[in-house]
Amino acid sequence: MENVSQHTIKINLPGGIVSPGDLQEILSIAEKSGAADLIFGNRQQLFFTVKEAQLEDLNHELLMADIHYEMDADEYPNIMSSYVTDDIFDSPSWLREGVYKDIFDQFDFRPRLKINLVNSNQTFVPFFTGNLNFISSEVSNYWFLYVRFPKTNQLYCWPSLIYAEDISAISKLIEHELLENKDLFYDQPAINAELLYEKIAAKNSIVKQPIQQHLKLPDFQLPYYEGFNSYGNHKLWLGIYRRNESFAVNLLKDVCKICSKTRVGQLHVTPWKSLIIKGIEPKDRKYWGRILDKYQINVRHASNELNWQLENLCPEGLLLKQELVKQFEEADLRTYRLSFAIKTHLKSGLFGSVIIRKIIDEQEQVTFEIHHTRDFNPNTKDFIVYKINLKREQLGTELSDLCNTYYRLRLNQELEVLSEVAVEEASTKAEAYFVYQCKDCLTIYDQFWGDELNDIPAGTDFEDLSTYNCPTCDAPKEDFLAVEKQVATTIDA
Repeated sequence: MENVSQHTIKINLPGGIVSPGDLQEILSIAEKSGAADLIFGNRQQLFFTVKEAQLEDLNHELLMADIHYEMDADEYPNIMSSYVTDDIFDSPSWLREGVYKDIFDQFDFRPRLKINLVNSNQTFVPFFTGNLNFISSEVSNYWFLYVRFPKTNQLYCWPSLIYAEDISAISKLIEHELLENKDLFYDQPAINAELLYEKIAAKNSIVKQPIQQHLKLPDFQLPYYEGFNSYGNHKLWLGIYRRNESFAVNLLKDVCKICSKTRVGQLHVTPWKSLIIKGIEPKDRKYWGRILDKYQINVRHASNELNWQLENLCPEGLLLKQELVKQFEEADLRTYRLSFAIKTHLKSGLFGSVIIRKIIDEQEQVTFEIHHTRDFNPNTKDFIVYKINLKREQLGTELSDLCNTYYRLRLNQELEVLSEVAVEEASTKAEAYFVYQCKDCLTIYDQFWGDELNDIPAGTDFEDLSTYNCPTCDAPKEDFLAVEKQVATTIDA
């Protein structure tokens, strides 16, 4: 982007959905402008680069095709959704294709905030990487809303559920309030979330549906998202992943042609920068096999290569990922149920249970830090600093040690569960185990762990603390509620 002779074009694909016809039109315009490859983004967008001399013709072509785009900018983040998981990765629920599409159609403005529409039954699409995170509830057509204030990790659970038909309207109201009052709600160390709710409540008559059952997130497990797979009524889906994140324009043009030939009406872009084609008839598999052969596309990569989140258009992060994956493969390292993210910028908002952060000090010296969520679920918010001041060559060893630590902890927890079950079977009078959960951001205090950030040792009972403040949002001890551990919920932005 810094090279004035090259410009990056970004086109949003709302919800990660694009018809073969629309994609074909984008590809033709990109090709005329000299682009040979496209890259998909982690918010289900697409990018390509053009030379300065091609900008005038490109602008004319996109204008004639009525295609919104941005050049060297990201003022309008894409609306991201878990629509791609429908039928293939999530459990049955009321949230189906028609509901998603109705919501997309209601947006009569281009959002400047990140908006996520996510099925609570799946773990493929991140829950809280948006600023406005709508998550399906148990009540048909009603959604939880979690507001992550821009440029912060402060998360606020809206006090009532949101009706599907009101999502666009309330998004517009909240966006206006946040961006017009940046001194209150934007990139601030302390934010009065209740004030936002009061302001919005005073300006609209949106139906308020009480929250009957709190959000309970599933345990994280990244589905294998490439290759040919069966689903539904004798259908196939194909996932295409590219190790260098780059998709040749010619490859995608052939994909569109086969979709037209075999009556596949939609393509799906994933937050993992890959492409999924659903609704393939078994008799048509041969056409797709020929594409894989023609472009020498491998499938069935190791899981420890697929479970990474990188910043968009970041060669530095991609190179580091490739180095670490190679070390993982040499060590035959198991990474099941883990996901990794590489942050080269402080507030890139990536999704991962293990975060590798690049740090540049005042002397321009580069080091790295490793953080992980307390329970290793990438959708949780409670991060722990694992190692700091690491050199690049130390990362592979330290990450391997952390993965091994994770599996030891899982084994210990499973043994604890077995022990608890045995105790429950022996006595029906056994007491429930309680943790304490912040009602503002849902961070959990568990006496088994204590709280390292507040220098509280493991084993310290919450009731024995004279004072306490949430390590995430600084809420006082009085804002914590006792919750049985098996129904507790933790979240992450």
